[in-house]
Amino acid sequence: MSRDDILLEAEMSMEKSVNHLVHEFAAVRTGKASPGIVENVDVQAYGSTMKLKQLALITTPEARLLVVQPFDAGTVHDIERALKESNIGIMPAVDGKIIRLPIPELSEERRKELARSLGKMAEEARVRVRSNRRAALDEAKKLKAAGELTEDGLRDVEDEVQKLTDRFVKAIDDHLTHKEAEIMKV
Repeated sequence: MSRDDILLEAEMSMEKSVNHLVHEFAAVRTGKASPGIVENVDVQAYGSTMKLKQLALITTPEARLLVVQPFDAGTVHDIERALKESNIGIMPAVDGKIIRLPIPELSEERRKELARSLGKMAEEARVRVRSNRRAALDEAKKLKAAGELTEDGLRDVEDEVQKLTDRFVKAIDDHLTHKEAEIMKV
C-alpha cells in the first residue's frame, strides 16, 4: 500500500461515515412529510424481510401526509403491521389499497428529544471518522517500519490525514446544525 492509497482509502472511509449519517438524519421526523421517514422500515413479506421502499411507492401529496401505495395489494396488512411496530411514532390508516400516514405536529419536548438524538448520531459518526484516521495512521506507520516511508513522509501523511479528519468532522457538524435547525423550526 502506498502513501496515496492510504490517503484515498481514508478519504473514502470518512466519506462513507458522513453519508451514513446523512442517511440516518433523513429518517428523523421533522414535522413535515418525507419518504425518508419510512422508506427503510423492515417489512416481513413473501417469507423474508424487505425494506418498505422495495414493496411500495411512497409519496407526499401534502406537507403533512405520507401515502404508501404497495405494488402488490396483498402486502397492505404486512406493511401496516411493520409501520405500527416501527418506532416512528406515526399511526398508519389503511384506506383500501393504500396506507395514509398523517404526520402530527411535534411538541417542544419531542423536538428537544430529537435534537439530543441527532447529537448522539453525529457523535457516532465523528467516532467512525476518527477510527478511519487511526486506521490510516497505523497503515502509514507500517510503511515507515517497512522502510517504504521516511520520517518526513510519515509526518506528511499524518498532516494530510488530520486535514481529511478535520474536513469530515466539520461536514458532520454542518449537517447536524442544519438538521437541528430544521427540527426546531416552528
